[in-house]
Amino acid sequence: MKQLNSEHKLGEVIPNIATLLNQNVKRFGEKIVFQEKNNKGVYEGITWNEFYNNIQNIAYNLQQNGFQKGEKIVVFSRNCLEMLELELAVMAYGGVVVPIFANFKKETAELLINHSRATWLAVQGETQLANIGTELNLKTIFSFTKVKDERFPNLKSFDDLLKQRPDNTTVFDTTITPDTICLNMYTSGTMGIPKCVQLMHKNILSQQAALSIVWDVTPDDRFLAYLPWHHSFGGIFELFTALYNGATFSLESSFGRDANMIFENWKLVKPTIFFSVPKVYQSLYDLTRESKAAEDIFFNSGLKFIFTAAAALPEKLSNEFEKRGIKVVEGWGLTETSPCCTLTDPSLKRETGVVGKPIPGISIRIADDDEIQVKGPNIMVNYFDNDEANATVFTEDGWYRTGDVGEITENGLKLISRKDRIFKLSNGEKVIPTDLEKAIELKCHYVQYAVVSGSGEEHPVALIFPNKKLLERPDYELSPEEGCFCPRSLNELGRCLTGCLAMANDSLKQKFAKVKSAAIILDELSLDNNTLTPSMKVAPKNVVERYKKHLLNMYGENVPVEEEVYIIELEPDKISPRCTK
Repeated sequence: MKQLNSEHKLGEVIPNIATLLNQNVKRFGEKIVFQEKNNKGVYEGITWNEFYNNIQNIAYNLQQNGFQKGEKIVVFSRNCLEMLELELAVMAYGGVVVPIFANFKKETAELLINHSRATWLAVQGETQLANIGTELNLKTIFSFTKVKDERFPNLKSFDDLLKQRPDNTTVFDTTITPDTICLNMYTSGTMGIPKCVQLMHKNILSQQAALSIVWDVTPDDRFLAYLPWHHSFGGIFELFTALYNGATFSLESSFGRDANMIFENWKLVKPTIFFSVPKVYQSLYDLTRESKAAEDIFFNSGLKFIFTAAAALPEKLSNEFEKRGIKVVEGWGLTETSPCCTLTDPSLKRETGVVGKPIPGISIRIADDDEIQVKGPNIMVNYFDNDEANATVFTEDGWYRTGDVGEITENGLKLISRKDRIFKLSNGEKVIPTDLEKAIELKCHYVQYAVVSGSGEEHPVALIFPNKKLLERPDYELSPEEGCFCPRSLNELGRCLTGCLAMANDSLKQKFAKVKSAAIILDELSLDNNTLTPSMKVAPKNVVERYKKHLLNMYGENVPVEEEVYIIELEPDKISPRCTK
């Protein structure tokens, strides 16, 4: 098997979260650790001394309320200071935190709370309380905001946990071993049987020790952050990168949903480091097209680097940062790897699909079936209460099977696809749908998502979901590809995309992998219809199920559909010219 190891040796690792907090309060005492907007729209910060005191109080008062080491508390909330302080207090005391998505509906929230076997719960407020029932076996529920709900006699205010403890009292446990579980995190694609990843203190802290070797994050850095903490990208990777290094973490008040608000917060915070997914980078860049002042603010001279994950950053977009001297770093990992395994070298020319080399302490190998396998101190213990998944997730010699397919190149690991996305046509040929999906999404700025399907069929087809906001903006002038006439309707987009799809087809080596038809559907993928995961990734199986009538129609059926749709028919042996006005 081909193997790839880090070029750097992993140094000393802080043993547990309690020790990290003790060290950092001494180093950064009066420095601002965290800030968020108050009700006047002004960023208000908290120092390390205040932050540390709150965490100590919470840990002490949890103990006084009967919380014991090893017990679990589900945190059902959006990002906020209270959530952060509670999670760190639980970890430092010796408990286990189980964060879940703040907008889960009752069925999913109760499923995960029950599955986790947690007997303690913290909620943001009324919205989350409305999505749980009284039959849950919970000792105590804490609410971050003041609410009343007569259904829950065990409901308490989070303020009770902030009461000042006796002088010099501490329940932080600095003897916690690195192998102690401190975090249970549900994977973003959790559907059906829950996959609850069990992570240890050493998983989180070994990663930060590794990152401190390969990139430069300092106490002077400023993070503007929206990534949700129930997901590993935001809740482990970004958050602990800031905490570990003493940087200031500023919470983005729209939680990544409003590009205009992100931009306003950008002006206030002036971030030096920004973590995001490509869709948000694109939305922010779009705003800079409207004025030179906006461009100067966004590409401010203090921005050291941006980090992107979840999908490749389009080359044209990354070039906008790089030509201004702002480094673009990409990485790869999973919740099970807590999460970062690789980082790209910003000094090298970017290659599509290449996600860089292993960070210190991590080894990667490619199995005979091309699956990527990983070993290192970042790897989870296992999945909680999921014998079926645990039976196959590790190899006999202890390597974690990632479920991703890839190859090793000169510049590092190259991702090809998720293993479970690869399907066979009726003739037995294997199709990697992600190759064409990426080509389509990168080819046209007006395509928000593309899903290629065709298992058991003679040829693949594509479901395409346009960026409705762009179609509705007649003033938008950016032409990401020469010849694109910036469509304003579904029909115009369909005519324009005919050429783009043919060119995307032509980028594939295998003739059988090319799509013969595509349906552009004027509908939006979302969390509410389960076509997007809580981390805003496409859930392909759910998309195929929801829009199966459109698939049937592309294979010759005539099934009535509700959504407005434009069908593109292609001849895979020919390249159509790009459509023009």
